Amino acid sequence: MKKEKSQQLYADALHYFPGGVNSPVRAFRAVGGTPIFAARGKGSRLFDADGNEFIDFCCSWGPLILGHNAAPIREAIIEAVQLGTSFGMPTEAENHLAQFILSRHSYLEKIRFVSSGTEAVMSALRLARGATGKSKILKFDGCYHGHVDSLLVNAGSGFVTFGVSSSAGIPPEFAAATLVAPLDNLEAVETALSQHPDIAAVIIEPIPANNGLLLQSPDFLRGLRELCTRYGALLIFDEVISGFRVGFEGAAGHYGIQPDLLTFGKIIGGGMPVGAYGGSHTLMAHIAPEGAVYQAGTLSGNPVAMAAGWAALQQCAQPLFYEQLARNTTNFCGMINRHVQRKEYPVQVFHIGSIFWLAFSSRNRISAAADIDPQSMRYFKQLHAFLLDHGIYFGPSGYEVGFVSAAHTTADLALSAALICAGLDEMEDLY
Repeated sequence: MKKEKSQQLYADALHYFPGGVNSPVRAFRAVGGTPIFAARGKGSRLFDADGNEFIDFCCSWGPLILGHNAAPIREAIIEAVQLGTSFGMPTEAENHLAQFILSRHSYLEKIRFVSSGTEAVMSALRLARGATGKSKILKFDGCYHGHVDSLLVNAGSGFVTFGVSSSAGIPPEFAAATLVAPLDNLEAVETALSQHPDIAAVIIEPIPANNGLLLQSPDFLRGLRELCTRYGALLIFDEVISGFRVGFEGAAGHYGIQPDLLTFGKIIGGGMPVGAYGGSHTLMAHIAPEGAVYQAGTLSGNPVAMAAGWAALQQCAQPLFYEQLARNTTNFCGMINRHVQRKEYPVQVFHIGSIFWLAFSSRNRISAAADIDPQSMRYFKQLHAFLLDHGIYFGPSGYEVGFVSAAHTTADLALSAALICAGLDEMEDLY
């Protein structure tokens, strides 16, 4: 594998950006070596600055459900750009995308577009506080909701604890506005809600996919809905990853649970920077200019991004689109799981819809962050290096999930599964 151009670009980037990157995980700190600098993508393939070709399972961390450079999205972007790139005014494109989403998503009545998933979460939290008149938020250990000050926290050592800042630059009083509970534990949630009547909202990734794939039981998620209703807190589903990924109605539709607010990103922008949050007419009426909760953005509803999102979701709404993606993902993960079972390796590939996660663990279920052994990440580091050398690209962290896109062919998936199995076979300390 050639690396000279990427190495030179990274050396240059170190002069321009902190750590040489504009988002920390890109720096390859978890897997070692020099970051791969992307040059172009087509379908399931990613091509780097040195001309190396990879079958890509990062998919830009999830948005590229149709694969790289999908023709419908590319053509929609070009058509929109020819009319202008930004107006700071309402456009018909915003109406088109909103109508398309709301008419097909039975868990939403009204939506507000923003420019990122983090901005969507930040805005939803402000709305929850403004609508309820309460100040605290309850989140879960192992769920990530973007770099929002009050949510960039770790759990303490107790059952339900006030958040402890996980980043410099966050005032302690911000972290103290957040309580943290363990996942998959309704008792902890009820303890928090009963002891802290000032909790405005409970926020969760209904399919936690930022710290491994920590699949929750439907009973736990239904229990959250019941407890929030009983104690007068709003339930927020952070569907930045799961939204339009496990189905058009995301995790809310998959589990049949009505949250009070939902947040989106990734796929909703078709590869462009878009986020959104939404809920009932009544809740969304609190947002300015209709209500007193202020939120604004110059590039919110950007016409080029709206066109890209509309083109992407047009494809996602086609009959059997999600069923085929799920079948392909199940078959892909099954090939790997059958191999590791025969070899008796301590490895599991967990999956839901078109999301998967390779865990170096013998556990049949990993539903909480505490269930992940940090030492297991040394195995992912070895596997990541092997796969790069053999033309397979995973995100550079063992805590990150992978994605199957509509562009991954049966042959792509069979070859990739075989190479993953070969990489595991080479790891002598695994068995």
